[in-house]
Amino acid sequence: MHSDDVLNLFRKMVEARRFEEKAAELYTQGHIRGFCHLYIGQEAVATGVLHNSLALDSVITSYRDHAHMLILGVGPKVIMAELCGKSTGCSNGKGGSMHMYNRQFNFYGGNGIVGAQVSIGTGLALAHKHKGDGGVALIFYGDGAANQGQVYESFNMAALWNLPAVYIVENNHYALGTSMPRAVAGNSLLNRGDPFGIPTISADGMDVFDVIEKSKEAIEYARDGRGPVILHMDTYRYRGHSMSDPGTYRPRSEVEQIKRERDPIMRMRNELIEAYGVALEELERIESEAEEIMEKAAQFAINSAEPEETDLGKDVILS
Repeated sequence: MHSDDVLNLFRKMVEARRFEEKAAELYTQGHIRGFCHLYIGQEAVATGVLHNSLALDSVITSYRDHAHMLILGVGPKVIMAELCGKSTGCSNGKGGSMHMYNRQFNFYGGNGIVGAQVSIGTGLALAHKHKGDGGVALIFYGDGAANQGQVYESFNMAALWNLPAVYIVENNHYALGTSMPRAVAGNSLLNRGDPFGIPTISADGMDVFDVIEKSKEAIEYARDGRGPVILHMDTYRYRGHSMSDPGTYRPRSEVEQIKRERDPIMRMRNELIEAYGVALEELERIESEAEEIMEKAAQFAINSAEPEETDLGKDVILS
């Protein structure tokens, strides 16, 4: 991979983290209200998978959705404004943190119901097949959602109808506050597609290069008409489940060890310096620019107007 492409990947991961850090700051200041689920630690997953996506592909995820939009190319200002419930947000302030949407980039949320995006995403895959447009549905969900019944109903339909669906399970090892050994029989998600004949490809979700390699294989599998595939990402979140979760169910030493040994940004930082000969000053410049971008996004969101009461019924389909 060319050094410019690798630097761009690094920039995307850094921007995703700085965005989430700024969102946490605005939340504590009261500018963001309600639920807010941060992606800090998992940046390599969305960055690596979406590196292999095409503009015609559909993308859908859970309520931990800010980074996916940012990496797709939606500007940080309108995403931050949406988090703050402002009229300038990507969903005009009506979606907030959990229900963002952007049709231009074929991003279908941001879904608040655990596992709902898997069923909706399967429908998006069905649409791609009916249209014959060559697109695939990239369906992100967590290890907690992996235990929901609708996930397996979706697997069944996708396998029966040979749908171009890539099911990306972002396994950060904690479903809210419940660790995998306490919630997953067999303590593994690698065989969940077996009864349906759906293959599983596993990747180190803390290594963006491994994510790129494995997701390329999975996406090509679905795009070639071979049916659905599960892409298992072994990743980790540093913060609690949401901003209201102190994360006291896991030892601090566990989080610090992951940060020290597996942090995706630090691993890529070291790779750029050692394998690509990129100067430390160049990486520091990218990090500094990302901080400036997110500070401007925060100020834009804070200074934007709230939606008017007369706009309450707009953008909503009323039966």
